[in-house]
Amino acid sequence: MRVIGAALLSVLAVAGCRERTPPPPAAASGAAAPATARNLVLITIDTLRADRVGAYGYGPARTPVMDRLARAGVKFTHAYATAPITLPSHASLMTGRYPPGHAARDNGMRLDLAAPTIADALAHAGFSTAGFVAAYPLDRRFGLIKGFQTYGDRLSPSGQSGGAATGTTLAGGSENGRAVNERPGRAVVDEALAWLDAHRAERFFLWVHLFEPHAPYGPPAGRSRPLQARYDDEVAEADVQTGRVIEALGADRAATLVVLAADHGESFGEHGEIGHSLFVYDTTLRVPLLLSGAHLPSGRTSDQPVTLIDVAPTVLRLLGVQPFDTDGIDLGPALSGAPLPVRDIYAESFAPLLDFGWSPLRSIRSGNWKYISAPTPELYNLSADPGETTDRSRLDRPRAAALEARVGRYASGEATSQGIADPDARARLQALGYASGSAPAPGGNRPDPKERRGLAGRLAQVASGELQGAALEAALRRIVAEDPQNPQGNLRLGYVLLDSDRCNEAATRFRAAISGGVPSVDAHLGLAACETAARRFDAAATALREAERIEPDNPIVAANLGLVLSDGGHPADAIAPLERALGADPDLHRARFALAIAFAGAGRRQEAADAASELLRRLPKDAPQRPEVDRLLKQLQ
Repeated sequence: MRVIGAALLSVLAVAGCRERTPPPPAAASGAAAPATARNLVLITIDTLRADRVGAYGYGPARTPVMDRLARAGVKFTHAYATAPITLPSHASLMTGRYPPGHAARDNGMRLDLAAPTIADALAHAGFSTAGFVAAYPLDRRFGLIKGFQTYGDRLSPSGQSGGAATGTTLAGGSENGRAVNERPGRAVVDEALAWLDAHRAERFFLWVHLFEPHAPYGPPAGRSRPLQARYDDEVAEADVQTGRVIEALGADRAATLVVLAADHGESFGEHGEIGHSLFVYDTTLRVPLLLSGAHLPSGRTSDQPVTLIDVAPTVLRLLGVQPFDTDGIDLGPALSGAPLPVRDIYAESFAPLLDFGWSPLRSIRSGNWKYISAPTPELYNLSADPGETTDRSRLDRPRAAALEARVGRYASGEATSQGIADPDARARLQALGYASGSAPAPGGNRPDPKERRGLAGRLAQVASGELQGAALEAALRRIVAEDPQNPQGNLRLGYVLLDSDRCNEAATRFRAAISGGVPSVDAHLGLAACETAARRFDAAATALREAERIEPDNPIVAANLGLVLSDGGHPADAIAPLERALGADPDLHRARFALAIAFAGAGRRQEAADAASELLRRLPKDAPQRPEVDRLLKQLQ
């Protein structure tokens, strides 16, 4: 996983849904419903397929906690995400709106802060609210912090593991100073339980997000085991952490509404997809949804189709809080075994457009039928073909045409990548297997993602982290052979070559990525690493100055520029970029060590000693770098 930090952010404004479900009568009359729950705990498990949970019929599952939740409450067997992508799906759950209504249509886009959220409504009603997330797509910069008085998204203290080597080591690859993009569920739950202990006396809303079982599955040492077995291991770990949250409720459990859901599923080759986000088949749209506690009936199963936008109006009523305007419906009738209103259910993926420049996909579920709007549309009879294997759009053209018209009432097929232009966001999402970085083609006929599924599958497999060594290199070479200008393929191949000391070819790949418009400075950093390895410090500095022009506030670029200038014999020139880097991120330990050396090389011994002393103060007491810093201090005395 290769990530380089950066620093800009832009906002996308998108028109809302054409049709929005009116508020229930309680909202219209200005009165909230009587509360049946005192507190709310929401647990979202990233990338969890419903059919890999025991309660949903998976025999080998190790999900006793989720299974008990299902037995103790209400299980929805046909629940669907609004998008097979982390941020849009979570935003829909929190706002009760389809993606066009909250604007976060892909990872890296910001939620429209005018959209109401569960957290905001509960905070205004006097609840203590806290969310603790495990992965960068839900970082506060993207807007889901709205309404949360506490938002735990600090994934790792930047640079704490960094060394203090005296030679030039660029902050790329596994080196220090880059942001971490995910953290174990155990760490998320530790933080959440500490907050819970401090807020038990209040009405509370606690959201816990677990990134298991998102790819890559398990530690690298275990990658020889079958992929799906490792996926099941991570589902089991998510179940363990879920159990810790529920157990910690203690006496508050009976009065607490617990909602467990996934944001989307995962494909293991179904429909030619690996991972998620490209297609809108039920493989990645169907999710588990469990509601338990707070006097809800136990052991009830609802087979009626529901969607994550229904969570917001449902939980607000159960908490006795004034509901807000949503696209979803209150699932109250289903909780008591009654039928829900007949309606269409919408879902979309704009990742094909915003990541690859291909056509977006939009779908509508109507009764037993599902229609996918695409350059080559698809129509499936779900009752006879739940696996969506037989397209009936040509056999039933009137039905397909009618559903196409209804899709258009929810959203158009247009959007812009402007909202994910933040290079830092792009680079970090790419490291998690999301954005490819290709700009959408300007209008015209865009390719149908089905026509490019082979290339997309190979890119997803590379981005997932599942491939290593020779297999990874072979996959990347196939990608660039098929698509020589592919910026991500060239960038990732460049780093594979750099990591195996083949800098001549790596530099060529980095230059190809730069000319292909890769939307981050990763390629410049890689090129600078190659130039530094050849001791061409001036060329390395040129690459880094170009990177600074692209991302002027990126502390990693500034730190590397300072390292290159210092090692290239210009210590006085190195001081300013190193100080800029530390001003942006004081915990870039390698940069602080380089600053001490640069001060010393420039004859400013007291400032060198001050920098070294500050580094010792910041380093953990057992840090292996401390002896080297001590030696530098003794030389300066």
